[in-house]
Amino acid sequence: MKILTVIGARPQFIKAMALSHTVARSSGVEEVLLHTGQHYDDNMSAVFFRDLRLAEPKYRFDLGGGSHGQMTGRQLEAIEEALIAEKPDVCLVYGDTNSTLAGSLAAAKLHIPVAHVEAGLRSFNRRMPEEINRILTDHVATWLFAPTETAVRNLANEGIADDNVHLVGDVMYDVARLVIDHPERRTDILERLGLSSEDYAVSTLHRQENTDDPGRLAEILEALAELAGRMKVVLPLHPRTRKTVTGDARAKRALEKMITIDPVGFFDMATLLSVARLAITDSGGLQKEAFFHGVPCVTVREETEWVELVELGWNRLPASITGTAIAEAIEAALAAPPGKNTAAYGHGDAANKLLEVLVAGRSGTQ
Repeated sequence: MKILTVIGARPQFIKAMALSHTVARSSGVEEVLLHTGQHYDDNMSAVFFRDLRLAEPKYRFDLGGGSHGQMTGRQLEAIEEALIAEKPDVCLVYGDTNSTLAGSLAAAKLHIPVAHVEAGLRSFNRRMPEEINRILTDHVATWLFAPTETAVRNLANEGIADDNVHLVGDVMYDVARLVIDHPERRTDILERLGLSSEDYAVSTLHRQENTDDPGRLAEILEALAELAGRMKVVLPLHPRTRKTVTGDARAKRALEKMITIDPVGFFDMATLLSVARLAITDSGGLQKEAFFHGVPCVTVREETEWVELVELGWNRLPASITGTAIAEAIEAALAAPPGKNTAAYGHGDAANKLLEVLVAGRSGTQ
């Protein structure tokens, strides 16, 4: 069985690690990695391949940048050529990026079955490019690997409720356990930044609706700057965020109160999260990573796909994306007791489960 896996952005490199290592231990299964280059900086791409011991992609394109249409179109063309050359049994895609959509469309048009890992997530906000990507991918996929019961219900509500949907858990939890179960894998980043346990918060900001609006980004950063008056705030600066901040005086003043660093690899970020007091993010992945480490989170968005985290008390959404509302959500998160313990995202064996489904489906027994 040959799987061609399409990846292109930081979260996908992390997710791919779980399945790629599982495939490497399996007989009769071959994986071909294709990297679209959606994230191409060393600290947004290469560092994850090194950290997670991912094989060098057989196909590597530099197709980041440009509008959503330009990027997706260029990726679709390049992925199609690779699919024709490889003739895989399955094209596997992760999450909700432009690379995800391009891979699923290219495969579907060539009548190659699509496997979507992290299927069924919905923010119900179609102004988000990610929402469009994930909906379209789910509706062309042959195998839909849902991380949660909520995701399964979302698919059922859209008429996708048959043997193609599989509740396997979250591959991100598979990877998180590399640090949770093995504390010796933590790095020395706390020492490098002069931090100690629970005396700091960690933040990431990259979502287009936040970073492309200077006024909105300044509101978020000012709320973080206010928190920095009480505890240290560590902010790895995404390239998109850095670009907007460069031309905005309000944002620059706020950043001066924080510890800003370049984006870091998986193990550095996991170490930062593991003993942080709080996470503040607009990332889908970091919401869950914080939960896996038992760290409360404030998500600076108007909605989240990971509704379980809100329901369980681990995540909070501000009433609005304003400095005052974000500061209030941060205060509530710091004052609240820990959220409920649950296995909402499985038991750390999602990669094994989904590979079993793919192999069984290919052999005709599924």
